[in-house]
Amino acid sequence: MSSRLVGVGVGPGDPELVTVKGVNALREADVVVVPVLDTGERGRAEATVLHYVPEEKVVRVVFALNERSDRARREAAWDAAGERVAELLRGHGAVAFATIGDPNVYSTFTYLAQTVAELVPGTVVETVPGITAMQDLAARSGAVLTEGTEPLTLVPVTAGATVLKEALAGPGTVVAYKFGRQAYEVAEALRETGRIGDAVWGSALGLTEESIRPAAELDGTPLPYLSTLISPARRDGGRGGKL
Repeated sequence: MSSRLVGVGVGPGDPELVTVKGVNALREADVVVVPVLDTGERGRAEATVLHYVPEEKVVRVVFALNERSDRARREAAWDAAGERVAELLRGHGAVAFATIGDPNVYSTFTYLAQTVAELVPGTVVETVPGITAMQDLAARSGAVLTEGTEPLTLVPVTAGATVLKEALAGPGTVVAYKFGRQAYEVAEALRETGRIGDAVWGSALGLTEESIRPAAELDGTPLPYLSTLISPARRDGGRGGKL
């Protein structure tokens, strides 16, 4: 039988936001892989997984999660991680990979699955969707993501503040991921487009160090890397005005 690699979305950090299907997938897998930085510190995915499966079932695999400048180092880390997971698949029928948020939204799982498919032909790849940071931030802050015919644009600020500014010039809600290191540029883009008033940002959602604040309070101080921003669409037509 073919081995199965299952990418399981475990949400933004609050263990209560893992779906029932996600918990079942973690518990049914022979082993659960969690990504860790080369510093060895425990990440959100691992901390969440340990609420549902015993520690001896968890395999920690190093990924260059935040490496963007050194392509060779990043590729080498992906290759090494792929080899480790391929080794696990050769010895087990089902391997789960836990990823924060959703495995199909800016997830390391995408690259892992591509690597493993080449190393272990015939591997069945599946994903279990997870709650995303934008959904959690919307719920915790009261921001409405979309109404009626409004579009929703998701932008990783690692692509540059210009991309964010272009999105903010549009008519819909804009969500920015990973903007912490460019907090000043993000605040400037919001002010220039007249959209700072209703915008909100958050980090460490569901954790003890959680912070949710109005974007108007951004002063240029660097924020945690995984900070999330929501700039709601302009809504001037009253209830149902966008239908």
